[in-house]
Amino acid sequence: MAYDIVVLGGGSGGYACALRAAELGKSVALIEKDKIGGTCLHRGCIPTKALLHSAEVADETRESESYGVKARFEGIDVQGVHAFKDKIVTRAWKGVQGLLKAAGVTIVEGEGRLVGAGRVQVGSEVYEGRNVVLATGSAPKSLPGLEIDGERVITSEHTLKMDRVPTSVIVLGGGVIGVELASVYRSFGAEVTIVEALPHLLPTEEESSSKLLERAFRRRGIKYELGVFFDSAKTTETGVVVTLANGKTLDAELLLVAVGRGAVSAGMGFEEQGIAIERGAVVVDEHCQTSVPGVYAIGDLIPTLQLAHAGFAEGIMVAEHIAGLNPPPIDYAGVPRITYSDPEVASVGLTSAQAAERGIETVEQVYDLAGNPKSQILGTAGAVKVIAEKGGRVVGVHMVGRRIGELVTEGQLIYNWEALPAEVAQLIHAHPTQSEAMGEAMLALAGKPLHVHN
Repeated sequence: MAYDIVVLGGGSGGYACALRAAELGKSVALIEKDKIGGTCLHRGCIPTKALLHSAEVADETRESESYGVKARFEGIDVQGVHAFKDKIVTRAWKGVQGLLKAAGVTIVEGEGRLVGAGRVQVGSEVYEGRNVVLATGSAPKSLPGLEIDGERVITSEHTLKMDRVPTSVIVLGGGVIGVELASVYRSFGAEVTIVEALPHLLPTEEESSSKLLERAFRRRGIKYELGVFFDSAKTTETGVVVTLANGKTLDAELLLVAVGRGAVSAGMGFEEQGIAIERGAVVVDEHCQTSVPGVYAIGDLIPTLQLAHAGFAEGIMVAEHIAGLNPPPIDYAGVPRITYSDPEVASVGLTSAQAAERGIETVEQVYDLAGNPKSQILGTAGAVKVIAEKGGRVVGVHMVGRRIGELVTEGQLIYNWEALPAEVAQLIHAHPTQSEAMGEAMLALAGKPLHVHN
């Protein structure tokens, strides 16, 4: 049977594409070798956020007396943590399967391989599509000479199946994955050291946000080595010894390798069919079309933001493009970004450095959460930083604080609708909420500060 669209990969981007295409009346086959939902649902976004919530509960239990509540922290029930995590994942997994079934999407279980411009083979069966969408995702990367054994040297995926809380962990990589899992391990009681080759944690974020996170991590007892490269690792009977390029050695029970994720493209038949690939990632145009007509690629397979919601957007855009709706390309600067550590780091739009690179003359305003009553209630420190064109629209919003990621949606609307600070300053933010921090920054940028010195 021929389909309008054959989607290879049932992760965030793949199933979003399948659902939207089905809504538009297209016949769709969705091929997945593992479980629908992919990395995000089963090995990434959802299970790690469940761990982070368990970590938050642990910290709040330890700190309960400061809120006038008598509680005793007795430790982490690892199996209980997994039971909570798995319940959330299973419910979401069943929900997605139900949506696809209701939409009439044909789900094919098995490992697919591209064998022609419109042909994907699964076992002995070949599924033909007028269009093919590649959505094979990504997998954890390592470094040359660093062997992942799943025991002493692990990846984020092993963390989700841990049978104990280690006494100590070295986290190799200070990006989103490394920072989030460092936060979890510290809340669970482990001694944690992060090693990052670049000068700051979360090096792609606004530098001031990285510095606020580093300060908060110091207060939490999370150590870090910045601006230094990894050299080697040696496992021992009790753990692992890591040597850095500057000669310093660190030892811990576990080494968590969090140096990023690489596109899953090898051995899939892509290059044999003429699809251009650079550094493992599939090359696409602004509508995610590959170098082969009728073949698209989305999600972690392409060199865009490795975020589930970016994959959703790409999948929807491709489905609409195939249907002839002429959707606009995605402005990736306008995609919200959140690191769900304690404290959280959230942003949308340009950093100060990116604005300068584009020749944009800017004005900035920082509102310290110390002046926000709801943040005081939550016991969090941090700030909201707004960057605007001089005399013009807001081009960047950068935030640090507990639960601050919930504010990024407002920041996304402000950036994507090209709002002026004066326009946002007219909006009334509920009191007391952390969202007031956004309003206060905009008031100050508009020249009429309320609870902030201008």
